Amino acid sequence: MIMDWINEPLAGLQAQIHKQALERQGELTKPPGSLGDLEMMAVRLSAMQGVVKPSVDNAQIVVFAGDHGVTEEGVSAFPQVVTGEMIKNFSAGGAAISVLARQQGAEFEVVNVGTVVDLPALEHVVDATVMAGTANFAKQAAMTPAQLSAALQAGKAAAERAHGKDATIFIGGDMGIGNTSAATALSAWVLNDDANNHVGPGTGLDAEGVSHKGQVIAAALAKHATAMTSPLEALRHVGGLEIAALVGAYVRCAQLGVAILVDGFITTSAALIAAQIQPQISDWMFFSHASAEPGHQAMVNALHAKPILDLGMRLGEGSGAGVALSILKSACATHNQMATFAEAAVSEKSA
Repeated sequence: MIMDWINEPLAGLQAQIHKQALERQGELTKPPGSLGDLEMMAVRLSAMQGVVKPSVDNAQIVVFAGDHGVTEEGVSAFPQVVTGEMIKNFSAGGAAISVLARQQGAEFEVVNVGTVVDLPALEHVVDATVMAGTANFAKQAAMTPAQLSAALQAGKAAAERAHGKDATIFIGGDMGIGNTSAATALSAWVLNDDANNHVGPGTGLDAEGVSHKGQVIAAALAKHATAMTSPLEALRHVGGLEIAALVGAYVRCAQLGVAILVDGFITTSAALIAAQIQPQISDWMFFSHASAEPGHQAMVNALHAKPILDLGMRLGEGSGAGVALSILKSACATHNQMATFAEAAVSEKSA
């Protein structure tokens, strides 16, 4: 089948390098464990990259964008045209993630997997249009099998481009009015929970709007329950084009041995689905921040993950990951550049 690649084995972490990096941490001029999580971030990166001194300087940021038919149900505070308008803003360098990509010196691109408005050719934007936004999953499956396959393939191709540029870490971002509804539906399905326990304001719904959104999602999950027999079928029925592309990108990165920095609510729903397909994929993932969207914590818990930051962010785009990248850079810098006790002629702890 055309999607068989998604079940190919993941790259393995390098256990011997992990051991050597851990030993290096024990030799640096500091009490053991005194740099907290920074130490294990560097050691994990070493095992991923196969080098005792890892780096995240050559980061690749890819924002996947797509529209959602479920917005017909009044689940978003913004109109669908905003997705296309924001793609133009990304291209012009005016969005938060555009600014953060420049600050971090990261490679940046947008992959348009399907907006309701036609867009001209734009700088930094890859046209991988599958359809003009998903179908309304309150009424029918969001995608056909062929459309799902194409969206996954768009993510796979982005991961392969990153790998071809020797990216040291991959950051996936998202843009799509209505995509918190899709992410909520997916998380509720994976966790076998009531969607109302995961639903949030998204782009700024009031309490009444959040309640309505929860009802729409819960009804859609009930409608498609018997058809959603696998992670890919759940993704096809209630997911989004950009979420599917993120799933494809994450799986392919892990297959190619590229470290992944997951952003927030939308991208974590993609990570959750990817982990249902490839259970070991979390070995390749760092989680950047705790989203302010209510359902995020449950997804993070299910993935046994610990977000690096908690800043009350809920923008999406990859913005939380853009900020957390600085922390990973600090983890690498301290691991790589600190002197050992022997190099600095500093006495070690007494036996």
